[in-house]
Amino acid sequence: MNEDQYLIVGLGNPGSKYSRTWHNCGFMTLEILSQRHHFNLRKIKFKGLYEQVNFFDKKVIFLEPQTYMNNSGESVKAVLDYYKIPIQNCLVIYDDIDIEIGKIRIRQWGSAGTHNGMRSIIKYLNSDRFPRIRIGIGPHPPYMDMIDYVMQNIPQNKQEELYEALNKAADAVEIFLKNDLDLAMNRLNGK
Repeated sequence: MNEDQYLIVGLGNPGSKYSRTWHNCGFMTLEILSQRHHFNLRKIKFKGLYEQVNFFDKKVIFLEPQTYMNNSGESVKAVLDYYKIPIQNCLVIYDDIDIEIGKIRIRQWGSAGTHNGMRSIIKYLNSDRFPRIRIGIGPHPPYMDMIDYVMQNIPQNKQEELYEALNKAADAVEIFLKNDLDLAMNRLNGK
């Protein structure tokens, strides 16, 4: 196992049609990190876009699976297997309908809840024992189907609130890589 290597996964759906939908919070968080730290996710392999970066003296791979949400696990498993990264060094960032917009939750492990991308990752890895950052996008309006809601573009009046949460998620990734997950949880959970 490669203990000093990390995988940071942002979940979303590929293509400009989906780029600013609620369901693409993971991709948007990686965009923020790439702007802050001057790297691009341009390499194509493992059914994803990725970049390998030296980040706080660690070897870090940032990955956006391009399999569409429901098959994200295929891409994540391919990277972990190829680089022999331990599962506890794989951090997944994604949207969560059960958390209010503007808040993030960081966990060491847990179930997929209602998120199909996380279901896929847990299935492919045969484990839920990896850290995650959930970005609140809820609650969805009662008159709207959940899938229609997560696939819609983020309304103008919610963008600022969501952008704050995406920046907090990016901060949490930095703290995780520079220090550890506990410090990120202590500083940012529920904020």
